[in-house]
Amino acid sequence: MKMTGENSPGNTEITMDDVKNLIKKKDEIEEQIKAYYDVLEDQGVGVEGPLVDAEGFPRADVNLYQIRTARHNISCLQNDHKAIMAEIEEALHKLHAREKAKRERDEAEAQVEAMEQQVTLPPPFARVDAVTQGSPACGAGLRVGDEVTEFGSVNPENFQNLQNIAAVVQHSEGKPLRVTVIRDGQSVQMNLTPQRWSGRGLLGCNIVPIHR
Repeated sequence: MKMTGENSPGNTEITMDDVKNLIKKKDEIEEQIKAYYDVLEDQGVGVEGPLVDAEGFPRADVNLYQIRTARHNISCLQNDHKAIMAEIEEALHKLHAREKAKRERDEAEAQVEAMEQQVTLPPPFARVDAVTQGSPACGAGLRVGDEVTEFGSVNPENFQNLQNIAAVVQHSEGKPLRVTVIRDGQSVQMNLTPQRWSGRGLLGCNIVPIHR
C-alpha cells in the first residue's frame, strides 16, 4: 500500500489542483480504512480482539485470513494517511508562501513604478482651480486640481506668468493645443481647443500659477 510519488510535491511549482488531488487521495484512503474496519466489525473482533480461543487454538468462528488481511491493510493505510496529511500541509505552506511572495513582489514593483513616475514627471507650473460645465476645457477633460506641466508651447522651462498661457490661447483659437497635467500622481495628456462658447473666454476654466 505504498504511496507513489508521481504526484507528490517536490521541487515543482505547487498548484491548488495539486492540493485538491492530495485531498482526494486522503479521502480515498479514509474510505478504504473505514471499509476494513467494517470487515473487522462484521467478524466481531476489532483491531485488537484475540484470534485464538481460551485454549490457545485458532478461533474457528471467524475468518482468520480476512481479519489478518484487514488489520495489515489498516496499518499500512494509516501510515499512508499520515504521510499524505504531511504532504497536504507542506503543499499548502508552499502555496501560501508563494502567494505571499508574489503579493510582496507586486507591491514592491508598484512602489518602484510610482517612484519612477514621480521622478520622471516634470514640475507643474500652474493648477486648475475651476472648470465650467459645457466649456471647451470641460469637453477636453480638464479637471479641478489638475497640475499643468505643458500648455501648448508653454512648459516649466519657459513659463514666467499666466500671460504666457493667455498669449498661447489667443493665438490658438480654433486650433487644438496639447495640454499635459499631473492627476493622481500620473501624467495625463489631452487636446484642448480654445474657442467661443456660451460662457466667458475661450477655455471656460480658471488657472492659477504654482509658486515653487
